[in-house]
Amino acid sequence: MAARHAPDVLADLLAAIPVLTGSPAIAVHRTRFQRYLDLFVKWNRVHRMTALESPAEIVRGLFLDSLLFFRLLPARPISLVDIGAGSGIPGLPLRLVDDRITLTLVESKRKRISFLLAVCRELALPDVRVLEGRAEDLIEQDPDLAEGFDAVVTRAVGGEASISAIGAGYARPGGAILIAGSPRSIAKHGFEVLQVEAPGGRAPRVFLRRMKESTVPRGT
Repeated sequence: MAARHAPDVLADLLAAIPVLTGSPAIAVHRTRFQRYLDLFVKWNRVHRMTALESPAEIVRGLFLDSLLFFRLLPARPISLVDIGAGSGIPGLPLRLVDDRITLTLVESKRKRISFLLAVCRELALPDVRVLEGRAEDLIEQDPDLAEGFDAVVTRAVGGEASISAIGAGYARPGGAILIAGSPRSIAKHGFEVLQVEAPGGRAPRVFLRRMKESTVPRGT
């Protein structure tokens, strides 16, 4: 009887990379995502960072879902801030497929900060900045963060008005604020509703996008 081979939990993710990014999946993508997944599973057993338990669920529900943001980002190179990054979703998967993204992760929970720092060490990502604290507090403590990013991303559910206000503080004039979530009450907060087709026959993902108005000099 032929031996059964363990399923490749990264197969769908690697197949989706060229579809979503326009660039082929390469060996470094597999290496990076496998190391990220191994750490994620290990930490999740102790710290319960997500309700998703199996490696396949984490890959589909978090890693692949994060890459759906890719098409909505401004042209690279860009500076990107992930507000409420948690376990690095969606910022880290986006950075892992495109080195032209300069990434800052903002997270307020200490255990998750420890995890993010461990991932950055394990994956040799010294250029990824990890900031501990509430996004609204950090921008007051460090004025250099204000209007310092081409795009702001978050998977936060609900509270679009406050997220939009916080994101506007981080986004450059003309920059994008992107939220993965529900289209409810969007018109009130100036978002446009966009859908991104997901590979593999999954339902389209709903995103909310708001572009920060560009500053027009007086007299022009």
